[in-house]
Amino acid sequence: MGQRKQADRVRADQVRADQVRQGEDVFRDFVIAVLLHNEAVADRLGLQPVDVAAAILLEMRGPLAVGTISEELGLPSASTTRLVDRLEKAGYVRRVRGAQDRRTVTVEPVAGGMDDYEAACESSRRYLDEVGAHYTPEQAPLLLDMLVRISGAYRTAARELRRGPDQ
Repeated sequence: MGQRKQADRVRADQVRADQVRQGEDVFRDFVIAVLLHNEAVADRLGLQPVDVAAAILLEMRGPLAVGTISEELGLPSASTTRLVDRLEKAGYVRRVRGAQDRRTVTVEPVAGGMDDYEAACESSRRYLDEVGAHYTPEQAPLLLDMLVRISGAYRTAARELRRGPDQ
C-alpha cells in the first residue's frame, strides 16, 4: 500500500509540475500580447510605450509628483522629465506648481487628454468584453484578485532587478 501512495504522490507532483509549466507559458504569451498591444497603441498615438504607461498611471491614480512617476515606472529622473515633456506637448498632461511650495511640481491628466487613447483601445475593449462574457459575476473577484497579486509580484521583482544582486 505504501508504494501505491508514493506512486500516486509522484504522479500528482508531475501533474502539478506540468500545470505550472503550462501556466508559465500561457502567462508569457499574455505578457507578450499586452506588450504588443501597448506598443501598437503608442504607435497609433505617436508616443513611446513608456509614455502610454505613464498616461495610464496618471489616469488611474490622478496627479502625481514627477519623482513618483519615476519610481513607479523605474525610470531615471531625467528620462521621466523628458517623458512628461512629451506627454505635455501631446496634450495628455500638464505640470502644476505647488500652491504652498512653488518648487514642487505635480503632473496631472488634462481633461479629455485620454480621448485618443480611449479611441485606440476601442477594439481591445470589445474583445475583452467577449472574454469577460465567459465568466460569471462570482468568478470576477477571483480573477481580479489574481491579477492584482500578479501585478504586485512583477512590480516587486522589477524593483529587485533594478537594485541588483548586491543590494
